[in-house]
Amino acid sequence: MTGPPPGDLAPWVALSLIPGLGVRTLDRLLDAFGSLAAILDAPPDALMAVPRVGPKTAAAIRAVDLARTRADIARWQASGIAILLHTGADYPAALKALDDPPPVLFRRGATLPQDDRAIAVVGTRRPSAPARELASRLAGELAARGWTVVSGLASGIDTAAHRGALDAGGRTLAVLGSGLGAIYPAHNARLAARIADSGALFCETHPEAAPNSPALVARNRLISGLCHAVIVVEAGAQSGSLHAARFAGQQGRIVFAVDSPAPGNRQLIANGARPLALDGDSLNGLP
Repeated sequence: MTGPPPGDLAPWVALSLIPGLGVRTLDRLLDAFGSLAAILDAPPDALMAVPRVGPKTAAAIRAVDLARTRADIARWQASGIAILLHTGADYPAALKALDDPPPVLFRRGATLPQDDRAIAVVGTRRPSAPARELASRLAGELAARGWTVVSGLASGIDTAAHRGALDAGGRTLAVLGSGLGAIYPAHNARLAARIADSGALFCETHPEAAPNSPALVARNRLISGLCHAVIVVEAGAQSGSLHAARFAGQQGRIVFAVDSPAPGNRQLIANGARPLALDGDSLNGLP
């Protein structure tokens, strides 16, 4: 993707926030029209001549209000939200390499070069007490070994993983399925502030967006994409963490599943995930 014109993020942000308009479609639009201004000025029929641009997407492009977007950007930046363009040096390199990276990421907090060495720790929102304790301990041990722990800020395993890494003095990154200004679940607002102080929060949605099912599923590809490996601590048969494992497999990441009776864990191991044995050292089985 061609870099943005200096000083004006608004066209990129406005286009990137249109549902279904990702990096590849933006590239096709730029190839067809030559510039962001030409895309925004193009008539619907011309827009729909570009592959993957249907009537809804064309209408959304035509409805872009750059003045409003500029006002939104100023408000977000004043609240401490950084806007990372896919072409920028501060955009996570691991995500740039994905087939479908977000054209724009929103970040609160900061990333460091050491965050390239990351492992995701994920699982059910309703874990057993032993699994919750294990997630916290596992994240703490990973942090002590210099790994950045990535998760999704959800209740249950995700929360335990973030807290375990922080309590060990390590770094943790959270990828949200809502906007950075609409922390979900709301009871994790204080935890989100802790993460931003010693790590970072990311989202690809509008920073004021409420959570929704498609966004919660889609953020799993970013959780896995940021990491070398994904560890599923405990998952039911329909657990959202199975999406993270699926994306990890598609992205060539290693998938570990704790060797437990949990239905999702058994399913993952049967499908080729590496079983993580937990006799003694909770990192047995990790390379």
